[in-house]
Amino acid sequence: MAVFITGASSGLGAALAKQYALQGHTLGLVARRRDRLHELAAILPGRHYLYVVDVQDRDELHAAASNFIEQVGEVDVVIACAGISAGTLTEQTDDFGVFKAIFETNVMATVSTFEPFVQQMIKRQSGTLVGIASVAGVRGLPGAGAYSASKSAVTTYCESLRLELKPHNVGVVTIAPGYIRTEMTAKNPYQMPFLMEAEVFAAKALTAIQQNKTYVVIPWQMGVVGKLMRLLPNWLYDRLAVNAPRKPRQTG
Repeated sequence: MAVFITGASSGLGAALAKQYALQGHTLGLVARRRDRLHELAAILPGRHYLYVVDVQDRDELHAAASNFIEQVGEVDVVIACAGISAGTLTEQTDDFGVFKAIFETNVMATVSTFEPFVQQMIKRQSGTLVGIASVAGVRGLPGAGAYSASKSAVTTYCESLRLELKPHNVGVVTIAPGYIRTEMTAKNPYQMPFLMEAEVFAAKALTAIQQNKTYVVIPWQMGVVGKLMRLLPNWLYDRLAVNAPRKPRQTG
């Protein structure tokens, strides 16, 4: 089986790459950081294809996807795992660039990642596309307007795509992580309930992908939290969340 993964040099992407490689699959791994990507590849069993690409560059991302297709033929699973996060405040006009970068990486690059594979999957009536959302996208969190909105957009986009591709027997799986121990969450200056190791997350994610789950929250406890958040009326949610701890903004 051939699997294409973006954001593969660290965090969830690297953990997923390790799980798939251990199962004997051939991987196309995309990341910006050349050194980290090659360090990962050096410890993976099997032969894999590496692409040093910034996922915001649609042309380069498409070129990487096309090359992987040429090398392996049919691609079975595509995981748009690249993502960034930072605190943002609308009144801080310097944060506009951060808003843009988060949306370009988390949302538009998900579209760009899927684009080169969709026609092939439709033609052969098989394949799975995987979008990485977040529990943070269930409702807007203070100080995280860009990140919450981007992950909400990923969820909604993947739902639309799922309906479009269902008649063609192409699966679309949306995975919403809670708190997973990665470089990204290491920057959070607050307690993270139900914190899960990345390797444990990856194993559970692979099972969800293999079972073609339409939407899954990992860990499941955060799924319960997410459902409760959706049910809260605005007045109560506002009262509970207005003073929630915030992710640091980018400075300098």
